[in-house]
Amino acid sequence: MDQNRQQREHDTFIPMTSVNSGTGKEVKQDVYYYTDQIANIICIGNPDGKWFLVDAGLPNAAENIKSVVHDRFGKDSKPEAIILTHGHFDHVGGLADLIDEWNVSVYAHKMELPFLQGEQDYPEPDMSVEGGMLAKISGLYPNEAINLGDRVKALPEDHSVPGMEDWEWIHTPGHSPGHVSFYRRKDSLLISGDAFITVRQDSFYNVLTQEEEVNGPPRYLTTDWKLAYESVKTLEALRPQIVVPGHGAAMEGEDLTEGLRRLVDHFQSLAVPDHGRYVDDDRLH
Repeated sequence: MDQNRQQREHDTFIPMTSVNSGTGKEVKQDVYYYTDQIANIICIGNPDGKWFLVDAGLPNAAENIKSVVHDRFGKDSKPEAIILTHGHFDHVGGLADLIDEWNVSVYAHKMELPFLQGEQDYPEPDMSVEGGMLAKISGLYPNEAINLGDRVKALPEDHSVPGMEDWEWIHTPGHSPGHVSFYRRKDSLLISGDAFITVRQDSFYNVLTQEEEVNGPPRYLTTDWKLAYESVKTLEALRPQIVVPGHGAAMEGEDLTEGLRRLVDHFQSLAVPDHGRYVDDDRLH
């Protein structure tokens, strides 16, 4: 692999999997998600029409994603664009290969662009953070910037999502500076990315079995817990009826409503680790 290619993608195998890896689920006729090892990629659009891809999985995910696209949309189908919740390694793993083949634009929040245009690395994962095995091995996870150049563009300031008329983006920082979630008001459907997830991501057992519970963002990559708390409050106030998270299974109804309410009410004890590089002594509420 030449130097330029190395700068455009992460190529590190991540030793994680789950019982849902390699499976997909249609949550609405036009919303389908597929689990790549432990991370979800989401296809928005009807199988016989235009569609969009949200996020791009773990390193080396491109071939699996293309197979999913082939099965759902047809052999030569490609998205109108790729939309990112954020640029961490487990959400951009297949990105460089996909845009090479599909020749489509990528959109992310303007505050994520330095990490996607080779200008700034993310902070290193925090192996010292309170948590399970996946937190302890987080030093394996790449944090280096990738460089997509002008192929990646900033989402519009008016919170619209290019081409996705019914959707809006919501700035939900904390896990990363430019993290966004996507919301469709007509059916209260939320794509939360890693602002909150439905599995305890630092626990190897919970990730492997995909035991469902509303959780805060992954601990080992979250750098601002006050902003993460405000983001969860923002999303809970929307009263979403269904969520497709960045990690874990889709959730809906009372399980989601009650889980989000509990997370807001007890964020300090449920989400914030007792210790870690980015944890301070100030209580959140």
